[in-house]
Amino acid sequence: MPQPSVILATAGYDHTIRFWEATSGRCYRVLQYTDSQVNKLEITPDKHFLAAAGNPNIRLFEINSSNPQPVLNYDAHTSNVTAIGFQCDGKWMYSGSEDGTVKIWDLRAPGCQMEYESRAAVNTVVLHPNQQELISGDQNGNIRVWDLTANSCSCELVPEVDMAIRSLTVMWDIVVAANNRGICYVWRLRQDTQLLTKFDPLHKLEAHNTYILKCLLSPEYCDEDHKYLATASADHTVKIWNINNFTLERTLTGHSAWVWDCVFSVDGAFLVTASSDKTARLWELATGEAIKVYQGHSKAANCCALHDGTAEPAN
Repeated sequence: MPQPSVILATAGYDHTIRFWEATSGRCYRVLQYTDSQVNKLEITPDKHFLAAAGNPNIRLFEINSSNPQPVLNYDAHTSNVTAIGFQCDGKWMYSGSEDGTVKIWDLRAPGCQMEYESRAAVNTVVLHPNQQELISGDQNGNIRVWDLTANSCSCELVPEVDMAIRSLTVMWDIVVAANNRGICYVWRLRQDTQLLTKFDPLHKLEAHNTYILKCLLSPEYCDEDHKYLATASADHTVKIWNINNFTLERTLTGHSAWVWDCVFSVDGAFLVTASSDKTARLWELATGEAIKVYQGHSKAANCCALHDGTAEPAN
């Protein structure tokens, strides 16, 4: 079976994961996720596996295969898994859960290798580009930096007390936290003399009037014209912001329900979104037009994953 150059997958509340031909919109493979709804999807850097986070499990599926069963199961969480991601060369995976923990999993060994206690339901976790720190956001409004070398929390901040952090994104030297009031807090990251990450306030962006469900900075190697912040909201829209001055570039309209997730193409020129209206959409950011609608889910589609770059070899 030839490996498609673009891997696009969506999932949600109908207990299915769907793979799509990005350009034609055809669904060419459906996997059943019988345990629960799927909360998050993530593709390994080498394009070999898709991780699906549910309640309370994480399942790893082969992408270039006809095998409908997961090849690995991760079962140490006790509640909804709300965040998953991979280290840059795919050696380990991280996850966050409503059980209040952040966990690290070695993909070559069974079980959970490391666990950090957030003391509140974790809604979002991102990996610092230095690959040495995880940043988590929780239901009580806490943002914590977890130093993976020292195995400790090295930094903690609370932008608004008791205002849930819904989504975090980090790229270049910028980190953005989006909350339930529709506000994005933006910091510049720097290292102090002890090499600990510090947050310097940069901007407060009043992006939406209701929940932001996902915020995302465009990929690392985008040119200056495509350095964006995307905010997906319960107001049915996605807004695209210029991160040089935090002005609104475009509002993407077309979804008829909450927009839960979004992911940029590797060049930052396109965006895929997933919505409670049961569809995913492919947007051309230069025009703000939805150039493809992916239809097939029978319930809310609340997560999407896209890998249209070159596969990074696993070391």
